[in-house]
Amino acid sequence: MRNREDDDRMVHAAHASRFHWGEAPDCKPENLARGEWQVSRVYTVVGLGDGALRHAQRCLEICEANGLGDWDLAYAYEAIARAYKTAGRAPEAAAYKKLAAEVAVAEPDDREQLEKDLATL
Repeated sequence: MRNREDDDRMVHAAHASRFHWGEAPDCKPENLARGEWQVSRVYTVVGLGDGALRHAQRCLEICEANGLGDWDLAYAYEAIARAYKTAGRAPEAAAYKKLAAEVAVAEPDDREQLEKDLATL
C-alpha cells in the first residue's frame, strides 16, 4: 500500500523528469507536452486535482501553441478530463472526455489505448 512518502516521491520524480526534458538540447514541444501530461497524471493518482489541472492545462497550451494534434492533443484533453474528475467536477470532466474522444488518432494501437484510458473516466 502506498503512503504519503510514496506519493511525494512520485510527484517529485514526475517534476524531475519534466524539468530534465526542458533542459535537454534536443527537447521538442511534444516532449514538454508529454512531460506535463505525466505530471498531471501523477497528481491524479495521488488525488490532487488542482495540481493535475494546472499541468493538464499546460499540456494543452503546449499542444495548441505548437500545432500538436493526434495522440498528444487527445491526451491533453484526457488529462484535463481526469484532472476535473479528480477535483470532483463531473460536468467539466465529461466535456473534456468528449473532446478527447473526438480527436483523430492515426495509429490504431494508440486509438485503442486512448479509448481504454477514457473508459476509466
